[in-house]
Amino acid sequence: MRWKNCLLGTAGLIVGVAVTVLCWTSRARAVDFLSDESYEKPTADVQVADPIEPFNRAMFKVNDKVYLWMIEPVATGYSKVLPADIRGCIGNFFYNLGEPVRSVNCLLQGRVRDAGRTLGRFFLNSICGVFGLADPAGHEFDIAPVYASFGETLSVWGLGDGFYLVVPLLGPSTLRDFSGTVVDGAAMATYSPWNDDGLTSATVQGAKTVNHTSLHLGEYVEIKSMSFDSYVAFRNGYYQMRSKQYDHSNTSR
Repeated sequence: MRWKNCLLGTAGLIVGVAVTVLCWTSRARAVDFLSDESYEKPTADVQVADPIEPFNRAMFKVNDKVYLWMIEPVATGYSKVLPADIRGCIGNFFYNLGEPVRSVNCLLQGRVRDAGRTLGRFFLNSICGVFGLADPAGHEFDIAPVYASFGETLSVWGLGDGFYLVVPLLGPSTLRDFSGTVVDGAAMATYSPWNDDGLTSATVQGAKTVNHTSLHLGEYVEIKSMSFDSYVAFRNGYYQMRSKQYDHSNTSR
């Protein structure tokens, strides 16, 4: 199956490069969400590049229905079957699988120390934590998790956001960040143990989503209930969350 993984990785790279070009051409029109000036105003006044808002709102509604009618009910039943500790271990396993990709992104961003820390976490948790089910790197060795994605790498390289994008089944993103997600996913596919066929991969991704949701039940509905326009609230919330992630990464450079 090695040739399939290579094809998948190549396809992901092509998509990433194509979207990166689009992000570059729209950089001059995009708002710099990483600057301090972008956050001097209240959250409701945050300016975002959203030229395809009708499409994004339609996808937001689709994702909302899928979550409320499918994912959350399944996750609720799932949470009643498995204790929180076991679900936490499953979440640790999936997170640990992404550590090699995070390490590479750290190197691409010039964060050599973080690259070593991330790779160290991967080996410690894979060996001492039983394939990543536990987190001895964090609990016993005090090595905190490090955030890094290819979307952030593109940002460090000077590429703009492009524009805001709500991806079906995935949620809020930007043109640049979604391209990074595609490349990161293709990179993980080259060494993930369940990429022999599409059905198995989709099943595993579905299980990962349900497990994650089961650990955060009620949060989505609570956020929606506190906002007059849920679409705008989640759009601004996405940018604030990403800004905090990027700012935290910048402090380690």
